[in-house]
Amino acid sequence: MGLLTQADRGHGPPGKFAVADLQEGNHMLRFLSETGKWENVALSPCQVPFARRMDIDQEALAFGGRLWWVDLAWGAISADPFSDRPELSFVELPRGSVLPAGVQDEAFRRGSPLRDAQGRVWWEQAPVSYRRMGVSQGRLRYVEVSQGEPFFLSSFVLDDEGRGWTLERRVVLNKLWGSTMGLPLQERGSTRIVLVDPLNANVVYLTVHRIAVVAVDMDRQEVIGCYPYRSDLCLPCVLPPWLRSSRIPSAGKKYVEKNKTLADVLVRSPSH
Repeated sequence: MGLLTQADRGHGPPGKFAVADLQEGNHMLRFLSETGKWENVALSPCQVPFARRMDIDQEALAFGGRLWWVDLAWGAISADPFSDRPELSFVELPRGSVLPAGVQDEAFRRGSPLRDAQGRVWWEQAPVSYRRMGVSQGRLRYVEVSQGEPFFLSSFVLDDEGRGWTLERRVVLNKLWGSTMGLPLQERGSTRIVLVDPLNANVVYLTVHRIAVVAVDMDRQEVIGCYPYRSDLCLPCVLPPWLRSSRIPSAGKKYVEKNKTLADVLVRSPSH
C-alpha cells in the first residue's frame, strides 16, 4: 500500500490523505480521509502494456501527486488515488535494464536461506537486491548495480514528461572499493542497494557482503560513509518542519482532535 497527502493550497500541512493498493482486474482498493471509508474503485483504461504481469517488489512511492508501484524487472505504474476514476500510467525502466518476464519468480523459486556450493543464496540474484527506485531532490530516480565486471553503479532520472530516463551518474564499484575501503572487491550478488538518499541524489547507500552499509557519492566518486550492517530494510523518510503542529485530516472535518494519530483514523479493511 502507498500513502499520499494533498495540501489545500499545494503546499504546507495536508488537507487530506489517501491510502491505496492495486488490485487484480484493474481495480484499486483505497481509503480517503474525506470519506473515512475503504472502497474498491475501477481504474480507467490507458496505454499500459499488459503483455506481462506486474510483480511489485518494493515499497510504493509518492511522487508528482501520484502513487507509484514498482516492478524492478520491468517498470513502474502510477495513478492518482484522489481521482474519481484513477487512470493508470506506465513508464518502462531505462533501455537495457528491462529483464525477461518471470525473472523474479525464477529467483525466488530457486530461493533458499542455505548457500549453494559456490556460497551464493539464490534470492540474492533477484532484481530487488541490486535495483532500487526512489524520490530524491524532487525527482523520481532509478539506480542499479550491474551483475558483471566491472560492476557499474548507475543512476537515472525520470524526465519531466514522465516518459523516459536519462543517465545521470555511473561509477565503477571495484575501483571505489579498492581505492577507499578495506572491504573485499565487488562480486556478483555481494552488493545490494539499500536506498537512494532523499536529500542528495548523488548519494546511494549499499550493503557490502552483509558486513557494512556504505554511502557512495557518485558525483565525487568516493565512499563518504561506512556503518555496521544491521538490515536491508530501510525506508527513507523526510519529515516536514510543520509535522509537530499539524493535525491529521478526518472524514467530514478539516482537522481532528490534537492527539489523534494516523492509526486512530485509518481503519483497515476486513480483507487486509
